[in-house]
Amino acid sequence: MRSRTTLLLGTAAAVAGFTAALLPIAASSAAAATVSCSVSYSVSNDWGSGFTAAATITDTGTAAVQPWTLTYTTTGNQTLQSGWNGTWSQSGHTVTVTAPSWSTSIAAGGSVTTNANFGYSGTNSAPTGFAVNGVACGPTSTPTTGAPTTAPPTTAPPTTAPPTTAPPTTAPPTTAPPSGSAPALHVSGNKLVNASGSTVTLHGVNRSGAEFACVQGTGLFDGPVDQASVAAMASWHINAVRVPLNEDCWLGESNVLAAYSGANYINAIKSYVALLHQNGLVAILDLHWTDGVYTGNSSACSSATATCQKPMPDAAGAIPFWTSVANTFKGDNSTVFDLFNEPYPDRATSTTAQAWTCWRDGGTCSGIGYQVAGMQSMVNAVRGTGASNVLMLGGLAYSNDLTQWLTYEPTDPDHNLAASWHSYNFNTCSNSSCWTSQISPVLAQVPLVTGELGENDCAHGYLDTLLPWLDNAGASYLAWTWNTWDCSSGPSLISAYDGTATAYGAGFKAHLAALG
Repeated sequence: MRSRTTLLLGTAAAVAGFTAALLPIAASSAAAATVSCSVSYSVSNDWGSGFTAAATITDTGTAAVQPWTLTYTTTGNQTLQSGWNGTWSQSGHTVTVTAPSWSTSIAAGGSVTTNANFGYSGTNSAPTGFAVNGVACGPTSTPTTGAPTTAPPTTAPPTTAPPTTAPPTTAPPTTAPPSGSAPALHVSGNKLVNASGSTVTLHGVNRSGAEFACVQGTGLFDGPVDQASVAAMASWHINAVRVPLNEDCWLGESNVLAAYSGANYINAIKSYVALLHQNGLVAILDLHWTDGVYTGNSSACSSATATCQKPMPDAAGAIPFWTSVANTFKGDNSTVFDLFNEPYPDRATSTTAQAWTCWRDGGTCSGIGYQVAGMQSMVNAVRGTGASNVLMLGGLAYSNDLTQWLTYEPTDPDHNLAASWHSYNFNTCSNSSCWTSQISPVLAQVPLVTGELGENDCAHGYLDTLLPWLDNAGASYLAWTWNTWDCSSGPSLISAYDGTATAYGAGFKAHLAALG
């Protein structure tokens, strides 16, 4: 997806709990009086001396709440340790959570979830006095969690300083994963095939989070990455999951908390890939956010670090990144490498030829102020490790333009390249006439994987046209995204990690079910 810096990232984790009845009271200001809300509070994990809390705020009114601030009162000796998906603070018994910069608004009928870890001793008494922007929203009580049955939370929440010990990398599965394995893939002509030579068409989802949570200091992932969450994805009849990654987090750069970078980050990704494979799912690892100062046309940020989408990856970081990733996963041909999410050097350069040359060869590119890692150099980096994994290469215009992909296709000694195409209803090439003229010639020569597809209206009218076309062409595709963001702010397939579909997600789910 083009930009994540302004997407709502409020999660709606599937945790035990309840929603209290709405308790509106008169507010002291006109702004507060417009708030109509409910709050669901729950404890998802209690290990005797601490617990993880989740509070979901729902706007039950007809107008958006912006910005939002949640307050409530502890009734025991609960002491805040750290919070995420909001800015948490505690003064005495009063806990305050202010909206994070990426999720300041709650749409009418929408909700956001914010989480925190607390320590306590004795009885974990229920909090009271929940209010949003000064308006009481409940609940007044919370269910008893009972004796602890599981270990403390397993993905570390953000901290102000790196922890002294490495956090666990994945949540403990509630059920054992299946013993199946994902197919090992290679390219044969214009198809992806398994070890026996049978065609494999990928139908899957994107699982966003590992590209931004680490560098934003909120964790390793966005939402759960345990067996239950993977089983929910698999229940949609998918066979692949694309996992966007962050260059700085993988390489352990100093701008990322140690808890979420280097070995901790790498081990978390390895564990998640292993879990996907155990569920029979192909993993696609995508280099999503990279270094390099770019302030030109369509710039997403001015930062030199990997905090947004850049027009091309930087040679200083992308080459060691792919060398390390390839060394980590070589021999695992159930893992595909997507070399760079959405190139857009065409927005920086003067001519199309310059843009495609930059795309392939990198180096000094017109309009880009850092040394670029071209597709050829990244192919070379991967193959230099001995890794034979299938490589996906997205075209120009945020991977929507493949018009000269075949002309500028890099050389691969393993002949294991696939074209990556992104297709959204707001893209330039977003109708069957364009697909036939621009995309069909590419997929006639090489495998085509639609690494991202979706629409920004929380409907599925665009998918209803695109998916049958891709099926008829024998192309693979993965929908954006398996995250519980506000569907109206970006294509979000689910509203809960148990697989509850949004209206948009329902269209995709139904299509996959019809395929059998």
